[in-house]
Amino acid sequence: MNEIDALRRMRTALAEQERPERLALRVDWRNDAVRERRRRGFRVPLLAAATATAVAAGTVGAIALRPGDGRSPTRGGERTITPGNALLVAAANAQKAPSGTYWHTKTVMGEVYAVGESTANHYKIDSRQATEVWTDGNGLRRGSHIDMADVPLTPQDKQKWQAAGSPGWVGVPNPEGGGGEVHLDVANRYGGRSPFPPYTEKFYGMTAGEIAALPTRPKALEDVLLGLKGHWHAVSEDGEKEEPIRALPGQERIRALTDVAGGLLSTAPAPPRVRAAVFRMLAAQPGVRAEGPGTDPLGRPGTVVSLPLKTTAPLGMYTAPKQLGTYRRQFIIDPANGSLLAIRDLTATPPKGSRPLPPGDDGKPRSLKARDMPDRFNRPGDLVSYQAFETAEWTNANPPR
Repeated sequence: MNEIDALRRMRTALAEQERPERLALRVDWRNDAVRERRRRGFRVPLLAAATATAVAAGTVGAIALRPGDGRSPTRGGERTITPGNALLVAAANAQKAPSGTYWHTKTVMGEVYAVGESTANHYKIDSRQATEVWTDGNGLRRGSHIDMADVPLTPQDKQKWQAAGSPGWVGVPNPEGGGGEVHLDVANRYGGRSPFPPYTEKFYGMTAGEIAALPTRPKALEDVLLGLKGHWHAVSEDGEKEEPIRALPGQERIRALTDVAGGLLSTAPAPPRVRAAVFRMLAAQPGVRAEGPGTDPLGRPGTVVSLPLKTTAPLGMYTAPKQLGTYRRQFIIDPANGSLLAIRDLTATPPKGSRPLPPGDDGKPRSLKARDMPDRFNRPGDLVSYQAFETAEWTNANPPR
């Protein structure tokens, strides 16, 4: 099966159509290898509201983030900021970014798999793929899927992989409840780019023109986004009706709002003033804890904030939860550039127990088991999966044909 055939087959299995690069997360295009991204999506953590002091200069060059420190910035020397200030700095700089003909993004997605039989005797592989997309002002998108080598997660994992003989194929338990193994391609035998046909996109039901016309004041923007209708529950049921985000209670409402906000800060063609308003809107949301400085999965320095959320299966093909643990999301921003660098999931509670699933295509019963989960040996705080936005910028350069 080639790449395009794989996408077409997967598309017919979905209740509603999805763009090709999203479908890439659901299917592995290699023979004898399965790499479905089960924890994808844009559920971006939020930042608490704070004063706008130290934002006027639009820079964080002399600002240090101290988690839990609510003091106002001081004059001279090191300046203390709150998480909300970090987002407001990002907003000031996002607004200064240039516009262009195309919104160009390159997104690297990874999911971490444990290889081995026990907590004491295993190593981790980062199973990766990427997409690169150019979107014009009408929402027409051109791009390609990029198959990347799966790699040991850390230098210590690389040592253990080498001690195991540096295998090109690595077998891990099938996390989908069907038994057997799936295989990760560390040798990258099937690497390369696979273009997908041009298509016109709607983002959360909005056209590119509607995104360009979104309010640039944060409260007005939030009001519009809360009115967006969709299947916003973490796990949707068959026949579930669409509803606006504002109809959701408590944390579900925040999760859905940040789904949209994350898309507007990454893959959607939002103009600079709208992106700035998204940052300011997030700065006004409750329930966020600052984590301080950190690096994203591509090694880039940024500011890390988190919102604990119980994440479950993505919407679309699957209607049953595909996780047996709980996870929290981290949002990594670069305030100086006004950009969202990455979203990553960390283990909150490791997987345990089991859960029945609907029968597979063969009619046989299935169930999820903790012993088959990719994160079965994880400890709280360990990386589970991520999306890193290597490129997210307006450009006048034409996409490749």
